[in-house]
Amino acid sequence: MERRKPPQTVEGWYVLHDLRRIDWDAWRAAPERERERALEEAVEYLQAHERLADAEEGASAVYSVIGHKADFMMVHLRPTTAHLDRAERAFEGTAFAEFTERATSYVSVTEMSGYVHEDIGDGVENIEDPGMRNYIANRLHPELPDAEHVCFYPMDKSRGPDANWYDLPFDERAELMSGHGDIGRDYAGKVSQIISGSVGFDDYEWGVTLFAEDAVDIKHLLYEMRFDPSSSRFAEFGPFYFGRKFDPTELPALLAGEPVGEGAAEHAGSHAGGHSHENEAADDREGADESASSAASAGGRPSVPDEPPHDVVNASELERELSRVAVDLTDHPEAGYGLVFSSTEDAETLVEDVQGLAGNFDHYDTHVLTTVRGDKGRSTVVSLWKNERAANTASGFLSGLEGVERGIGAELDAEEGVGGAGAGVEGTDEDDELRGELTDLDIYAGKPHGEDVYAMVVYSEADSETVDEAVSGLAERFDHYDTHVKTAVYDAAERGRVAVVSLWKTRDAAEKAGGFLADIPGVVARAGEESGFGTMGMFYTVKPEYRDEFVDRFETVGGLLAEMEGHLETDLMVNVDDENDMFIASQWTGKEDALSFFRSDAFRETVQWGREVLADRPRHVFLA
Repeated sequence: MERRKPPQTVEGWYVLHDLRRIDWDAWRAAPERERERALEEAVEYLQAHERLADAEEGASAVYSVIGHKADFMMVHLRPTTAHLDRAERAFEGTAFAEFTERATSYVSVTEMSGYVHEDIGDGVENIEDPGMRNYIANRLHPELPDAEHVCFYPMDKSRGPDANWYDLPFDERAELMSGHGDIGRDYAGKVSQIISGSVGFDDYEWGVTLFAEDAVDIKHLLYEMRFDPSSSRFAEFGPFYFGRKFDPTELPALLAGEPVGEGAAEHAGSHAGGHSHENEAADDREGADESASSAASAGGRPSVPDEPPHDVVNASELERELSRVAVDLTDHPEAGYGLVFSSTEDAETLVEDVQGLAGNFDHYDTHVLTTVRGDKGRSTVVSLWKNERAANTASGFLSGLEGVERGIGAELDAEEGVGGAGAGVEGTDEDDELRGELTDLDIYAGKPHGEDVYAMVVYSEADSETVDEAVSGLAERFDHYDTHVKTAVYDAAERGRVAVVSLWKTRDAAEKAGGFLADIPGVVARAGEESGFGTMGMFYTVKPEYRDEFVDRFETVGGLLAEMEGHLETDLMVNVDDENDMFIASQWTGKEDALSFFRSDAFRETVQWGREVLADRPRHVFLA
């Protein structure tokens, strides 16, 4: 039998999962002074390791464990096994350790394998692609996420007579791993993971640690993976440990049976990430007046203001506002109450605070949607909730956003709501009606490269060099998939932002790519999130001798656009790797406003002129 060559691996930090049980009988029988001393030493130990007092790099955190298997779990990542050895012994030296017994432990090391990059065995520093280098380095030296829930389990790949993973050819294993990874990428932003190898270190071959704010996201991810062949045929699992993150200072509360972690928001003054909560005393509440940034980071349940700061309007008025900023209520049938706040600030200024609020709101099952949209140099914040009481609570935080002038709210009936165009992936084969209208105007709106493609476009505030470095690694990985058409970075000729355009043959593939693109430095929005209607004139490939003339022509047309009804902004975007490859990103309040421009004499003359200077026909992808 042929011996398979194992894929190369590269390792990072060593990992110790240390799970402990409390000897409750001994704890209850101990004098108060002994318990206080034990807790003091334990908290000091946990805090010292979280701040890396014992090492120059690494990470540590502590979690309560739900169920009978353990009471709490300490996780340490360190550069050497000596660090882990010292951390383990240091805990045993605390007075608190006398009241615990080890339930189990697991030793491993973060790793990446040749399934990710064929040259990984030569060392991360020798991989030419800087984006791929960064990707691998982040996986080998990860942060412990500040998420509420954790799930840890060890696993093997099967070596049975009917399903032996190690007898499969490399290409087959790589394809299975790629498909398995596709499922995980669907949960980008919801579930993060640390994969560590443990061959020769412990009883299984890998340790898997998952982190999520919503516990159900972990369940859904693992359930979906069960049906993937990589798991259904070849995976064997050890015991699962599930718990919640808490701050070391909350250890006394944990042993006293009081709420810890994010669940302590209504009772305590600090949570797992160290942010301050509202004080229990009503007189100490800052209430609805506190700033949006502190609301976003607090993690506690916001108090309900006596009188919400928004004006109550009828449903039709609110629905008109939602339609104007392209929020389609039929996409959110569970929404029972809507809020719209207007701000003098632009969307890029508010996006971080709004995302922080949305992350906080997501802890509550009454939250449906919170987002910000650009609106002629201003911005509009939309927040949808299942009931009025929850919306009134959110209103207090939204009114504190920078530049907010007015807010309105109303009860909603999503089935009767007006339609709008949401942000996200739009495919060229789903715009038939609009294409027909453009065809009637003798405007070609065909499919780029003659293919059915889906475009995912994100904007970043980072400089083009930084973005290009991050995207180059992603593009190389994307090229492993036959559904990938093109991913490129474009720089705005006039404005300080960069666009990343990723084209795919299927909607699912484009959406998965969006999960990766969202991690690019400085990302502020997807195309289509900033206005009611956007059209992208893509692949304007200009003949080199006409390039300067094309740019001058755009400036002339841009001046005309600025005076048109419903026009928000238009950018000329230039491919950073090919100055003759451009697209025009144009944002409009609505479809009819954009079509009015397409019907104009100025556009018709520009199209006629373009036939002389372009190396190919202009092709359009509609993003909203």
